[in-house]
Amino acid sequence: MSRASANDTRAYLFLLPWFAGFFCLTTGPTLASLFLSFTSFDLIQAPRWIGAANYVRIATNDVSFIASLKVTFFFVAFAVPLKLGFALAVAMALNKGIRGLPLYRAIFYLPSLLGASVAIAVLWRKLFSGDGLVNKVLALVGIHGPSWISDPDYSIYTLVVLSVWQFGSPMIIFLAGLRQIPHDVYEAASLEGASKRRQFFKITLPLLTPVIFFNAIVQTIDAFKAFTPAFIISEGTGGPVRSTLFYTLYLYQEAFAYFRMGYAAALAWVLVLIIAFFTAVSFITARYWVHYDD
Repeated sequence: MSRASANDTRAYLFLLPWFAGFFCLTTGPTLASLFLSFTSFDLIQAPRWIGAANYVRIATNDVSFIASLKVTFFFVAFAVPLKLGFALAVAMALNKGIRGLPLYRAIFYLPSLLGASVAIAVLWRKLFSGDGLVNKVLALVGIHGPSWISDPDYSIYTLVVLSVWQFGSPMIIFLAGLRQIPHDVYEAASLEGASKRRQFFKITLPLLTPVIFFNAIVQTIDAFKAFTPAFIISEGTGGPVRSTLFYTLYLYQEAFAYFRMGYAAALAWVLVLIIAFFTAVSFITARYWVHYDD
């Protein structure tokens, strides 16, 4: 055996644990869920092949599916732009060269580590309850706040606020992008008489579009996958009046409340197609606004 062949063999042996995990824990379950999406399966009896019946029901006869899509699209449309805008604003403030930057960066990033946890979702439920801290603060200025999580007109906004509060991850990426913009570009613009506002729209945003594009893709996918806050705040019901019935929560109900595993698998694959569609549209339209060159 030649030395090159021996090196290749050793390399594949080192990669063997990764291959095992990829095929057994990723590819295998993915293909299994695709198969189950064409079956009727309740975890007790063996899967029964029913063809595209699950997908036909999703498309033609599922009111909860439509309701969950509306809630999820509303959440994505509000949470993602607000989170990115707030993250960019904080990143620009930190980019001024303030003292203690590593400390502030760690503090602002911390909610991104804790925001999706059950403990934070429970805390959020306490904050926005009828007698929670938010209403107590509002009462100090004479405002009688509603029970935010129990009112269908406001409950979804509490989840949007929770999502925006987790701005740390895109903020770190924005901060790195801002550090890559040459300072002499701003100096030249200042000499030409450009205001700070004009510099932001003509220099900062165009040069930051690759970072904005990356953050938008990642945060949109994460928003479509949001589950824990809605589950905890609504106690798994998606209430009140389906106002927090995220798509992932509805999928969970079908799988683990009604044990319609085949139908839940079909819902999961529809979600994959929805995310793939939005991602593809983003990449197609990126050529018109994302600038990778000067």
